[in-house]
Amino acid sequence: MQEYIVGIDLGGMSAKAALFDAEGKILGKTTVITRASDGFEGTAEKLADAAKAAAEKAGVPFGSVRAVGIASPGVVNSKTGVVLKWGNYGWLNVPLGETMEKLTGKEVYVANDANAAALGEAKFGASAVYESSIFITLGTGVGGGIIVGGKMLEGYMSAGAEIGHMILREGGALCGCGRHGCFECYASATALIRQTKKKMEDNCDSKMWEVARNSLDNVDGRTAFEAARQGDKDAQEVVKKYVGYLSEGIADLVNILRPEAIVLGGGIANEGEALFVPLRKAVDERSYISSAVVPLKIVGAKLGNDAGMYGAYALAKANL
Repeated sequence: MQEYIVGIDLGGMSAKAALFDAEGKILGKTTVITRASDGFEGTAEKLADAAKAAAEKAGVPFGSVRAVGIASPGVVNSKTGVVLKWGNYGWLNVPLGETMEKLTGKEVYVANDANAAALGEAKFGASAVYESSIFITLGTGVGGGIIVGGKMLEGYMSAGAEIGHMILREGGALCGCGRHGCFECYASATALIRQTKKKMEDNCDSKMWEVARNSLDNVDGRTAFEAARQGDKDAQEVVKKYVGYLSEGIADLVNILRPEAIVLGGGIANEGEALFVPLRKAVDERSYISSAVVPLKIVGAKLGNDAGMYGAYALAKANL
């Protein structure tokens, strides 16, 4: 009899659930709205309902579902299924895995969402051909996960792999975590937008104003890249500086872990070779060992917003 697994990606404003078959093909998926005000129990109930709805959309009886995997924000102990801390929702030591098992009657496995996304890309996406890889997502912050031997490298109690909070600048910009100079303060999409706006304010004649339709409110991660392609010197300077920051953090990770591949996700990765060509060069210059000696691939992610669900599925499947 065919066995199925539900993969769930929990976010701050919504949760996505998909029913996977034994080969990792999505048969049906659904999305539910989530809010911090739902509380832990309310959120868990919504996730259980989403799991059942995904099976229903695929026309599969929920009784045929073997297990549920969950990618959750925050610090998650993947061995116990406990979310140790998720600041945005105010969760502290909540037993998400155990609670979901009671609500669904299924085996449930939980991991940090960035680690799960890394696992998803490693099993089904851009790094599927590599044994070791580091997935970095460039969004509001910088998140990511480390894969070694096809498995997540999470650290003690799964509390490691916080890529975005390496210190890039001692005494630098204030991070949301309360420390100064974190990698995500300089290499996130938020940081690029901030750097772009500052340069625009310094020069009212920059083509970035035209790209942003003459409003700072319209500036996004594409603004500097688009103006740079049109030859704007200020935009090119913004891109060069941003790539420098990003390459510093990546080179540190490469020097410590030396993966076969770095996989970048998030909207900025969609800039393609305008990002990847200078980034590969800068990382190579900052790495202790050149890629000519030990090959290193730097590529864009393939699974997009579904990486967390694929990773949640892979997590559950690996534990059965």
